Amino acid sequence: MIERYIISLVRKRLAMFPAVTLLGPRQCGKTTLAQSLTDTYFNLEAPEEIVRLDATWPDIMKSDRLAIFDEAQHWPELFARLRGEIDKERHRNGRFLLLGSIAPSLMSGISESLAGRMAMVDLAPFSLLETGRINILWRFGGFPDGGVIGPPEAFPVWQENYLRMMCERDLPLWGLPAKPTLTKRLLQMTAAEHGSILNLSKLGQSLGLSHHTVESYLDYLQGAYLIRRLPPLHANLRKRLVKAPRLYWRDSGLLHALLRLDPDGDLYSRPWAGASWEGFVIEEIIKARLARGDSFDASFFRSHDGWEADLVIDDVRGREVIEIKLTSAPGQEIIQRLTKVATMVGGNLKTVICRIAEPILSDDLQVTNLPAFLSSLSPVVT
Repeated sequence: MIERYIISLVRKRLAMFPAVTLLGPRQCGKTTLAQSLTDTYFNLEAPEEIVRLDATWPDIMKSDRLAIFDEAQHWPELFARLRGEIDKERHRNGRFLLLGSIAPSLMSGISESLAGRMAMVDLAPFSLLETGRINILWRFGGFPDGGVIGPPEAFPVWQENYLRMMCERDLPLWGLPAKPTLTKRLLQMTAAEHGSILNLSKLGQSLGLSHHTVESYLDYLQGAYLIRRLPPLHANLRKRLVKAPRLYWRDSGLLHALLRLDPDGDLYSRPWAGASWEGFVIEEIIKARLARGDSFDASFFRSHDGWEADLVIDDVRGREVIEIKLTSAPGQEIIQRLTKVATMVGGNLKTVICRIAEPILSDDLQVTNLPAFLSSLSPVVT
């Protein structure tokens, strides 16, 4: 079994809080990770498991063993019960681990009953730091059963069935009012807009919906870990800046299934390959930083006269301006434009991430490949 890098952060948070909620998309490995920590496990999606937990509750509360409650939103009574147990012994940490995909009932239960008593950790599908298989991971995405760990022939059948289940069951269950056919169209249209500045009016016109309705639907997709709306950098410049977010699909395998990539097709020849690579790199960087437990802000920069940076990271080191290219030989023009943008936004670190074989490093500039860049972000939880 591949050890998840984020497990160090989970252990750290359990040492600090009575309870931790591990959130992430369905089928990303939450249950497998949790069960590596303890065998006291309850799947509350099954009614008989709720009965078993209710019957053994006093013993579970007295035990020093970590208890896992999977799909906690299916038993709303749990949150109030846990609050009472935690408040009896506030000094006891590392008692409960809740698992779930983002669902309104889960988040409502946490915010109403467990605020201040619980930490939340996001688990993503497998990352490059965990698998080391960059081409396979980019093509198939990071879901364990989607081809990156299991048989490659799982793609795109697994992804198509995953998305069908999201449209027909999970998203409606979580409150999305759209019919499955409309949701599927929305997924396909957002995939076609991957890497673009979000235009709600354009999406709304194509779907016959108002831009307010489209925005609310995208909230559900983002809550389900399907898409990321990367915000623009707010900088005090004389230039007019793009103020709408950029739209990305978080898992490249789901994106490629929606874009009808042939399992054995040439990924590099597709017209959207550059945008796909850009989103893949951005997601890998964010995954690595979250696994470290970093505090950071991620954004992009674009002015109306064409100056841009694909990713801007603000953290304790300052501001890193990152340009992402699907090339093995970045030209001097790329570096010159990056330097100009970094000066404009006050960036003290400049990075070009491409397919170069050997990184080129200096004090404030690096031209590097993704594995080398991520190796400097290996999870060190403090």
